[in-house]
Amino acid sequence: MFTKEGYWNVVPQIKSVLFPTRGKWQVDLVDGRSVVMPISAFPCLKKVPVRERPQWYLMGGGVTWDSCPEVIHVEQILGDYQKYGHEA
Repeated sequence: MFTKEGYWNVVPQIKSVLFPTRGKWQVDLVDGRSVVMPISAFPCLKKVPVRERPQWYLMGGGVTWDSCPEVIHVEQILGDYQKYGHEA
């Protein structure tokens, strides 16, 4: 019998946010995955001062900063809104 491998039945949750190199940010998920992306793909994050970026916090299944007017949701990071949408 065929069994699904990978992360088919996992609901992604953000564990941590890092800024490993200039121009990049990394989101680590609770299930062990890590995603590294260019900061330029998230205009609201580009506006967050560099010194404030390590002071992120979780909000509604996403991540944000005090000076950021938006929440970056996990489906924006993983890129599959139909599967990981935060709205019912």
